[in-house]
Amino acid sequence: MLSLSMKGTCSVSRKDKFLRKCISCGDFHPKNELIKITKNTNGEIVLNPGNDFVGRSVYICKNLACIENSFKKNRIQKNIRANVTLELNEIIRTVLV
Repeated sequence: MLSLSMKGTCSVSRKDKFLRKCISCGDFHPKNELIKITKNTNGEIVLNPGNDFVGRSVYICKNLACIENSFKKNRIQKNIRANVTLELNEIIRTVLV
């Protein structure tokens, strides 16, 4: 279970240590149920299902509503601090199919 410590950081129990939060709906899901988008050290935006890259990352649920909402409200762009193109939206949609 998740608990909030006195310093304001979220501590996760050992059983649930791979939970991540969707930037669109705010729900916590296991890491393998989410799409990871990373801005790597070169500034490139990479769709990263294998967790091979290090950098600023966001997680989105694998459903169309969350993907559309994250692009509509520019949540990906705000969180990874980079310009996001519509091409990325199309790439993510192909992952769902």
